[in-house]
Amino acid sequence: MDLSIRDVAQLLGVTEKTVHRWLREKAIPAHRLHDQHLFNRVEIQEWAAGRGLKLSPTASGQQGAPEAGSSLRAAVERGGIHFRVPGKTPEEVLDAVTRLPGIPEGANRSLLRELLVGREALMSTGIGGGIAIPHPRDPLVVPVREPVVLACFLEQPVDFHAIDGAPVRVLFTLLSPSIRAHLQMLSRLTYALHDPELSRLLDKPTTAEAILGRLEAIELQERAPQK
Repeated sequence: MDLSIRDVAQLLGVTEKTVHRWLREKAIPAHRLHDQHLFNRVEIQEWAAGRGLKLSPTASGQQGAPEAGSSLRAAVERGGIHFRVPGKTPEEVLDAVTRLPGIPEGANRSLLRELLVGREALMSTGIGGGIAIPHPRDPLVVPVREPVVLACFLEQPVDFHAIDGAPVRVLFTLLSPSIRAHLQMLSRLTYALHDPELSRLLDKPTTAEAILGRLEAIELQERAPQK
């Protein structure tokens, strides 16, 4: 357990009073030790992402410029942007995703499907607004050297039991080589998904180049020195 109530408030951009309210409502994952509430960073970021909360791109605890391989644009370019992905249920959609060419060579696609479907059964990865971020619960099970994100536009909206009840239109399937890389990419992705221009492109997609260009612009803005 590496986070205090104050740390969680800063991480999520809310007040400590809000965190205390979530604790009273048993709405946030926490662990009690010696009359103190402590939090696991992985659990908190997963919880926040699942509710569509905007995380800072440095929420993984890594400050400054991103390390090699942590660029969201590069990760999406590696995984590819895929249109008209078929499926009428979450299971069918996830099965189709694991058959896409963006899955890294050498990955066990059958195992990956099992892990994605199992993760979805445990808790919906629909974050609201028609978006879902499916990923294995343990990112280390997929042998990748750098993070890979597959952006998938579905052939038809599918009910993923998202927090807002809206059917999912777009999936971002996240595969990472380590816990650290997973948290870093999850932070960058949830941050980018709050960008109005990117939201417009995802709502009415134009081209893969336009989406990649917007992701690059978001990262450039993120790294620009604050005035």
